[in-house]
Amino acid sequence: MGPFRAIGIAGTGVTVYRKWLDAVSDNIANMNNVSPTSGEAFRERFVVAQAVDYGSGTGGAQVGGIVLGNAEGRMVHEPDHPLADENGYVRYPDIDLGAQMGQLMMAQRSYQANLSVVDRAYDAYQAALQLGRNG
Repeated sequence: MGPFRAIGIAGTGVTVYRKWLDAVSDNIANMNNVSPTSGEAFRERFVVAQAVDYGSGTGGAQVGGIVLGNAEGRMVHEPDHPLADENGYVRYPDIDLGAQMGQLMMAQRSYQANLSVVDRAYDAYQAALQLGRNG
């Protein structure tokens, strides 16, 4: 596998993990959004990654889609909230901050690992060019 192919495959990983980071940041940013009980709660986003040409070693990864979480969320009794229904309930997203932080750490580390592959492949390419110039 040449450095260009390694850069391309690692680049697909960077794209997938960037989308995952975007989804997690959206989830965290909207986890305290309040909705009336007549509406839907903010729906948690999950990124589905899939292999491209699995087993060939040439494809990398891609985002296969975004799956949305439960629209029902969780009902919270807040009778003083302006969006509360006649029984005093509002709807919050059913998003767990601890789980999101775990997802954030995994996505961040994977993003960094793919960037490291790009850096190493670039360095190998530059070293090969220097050999050609000095030879």
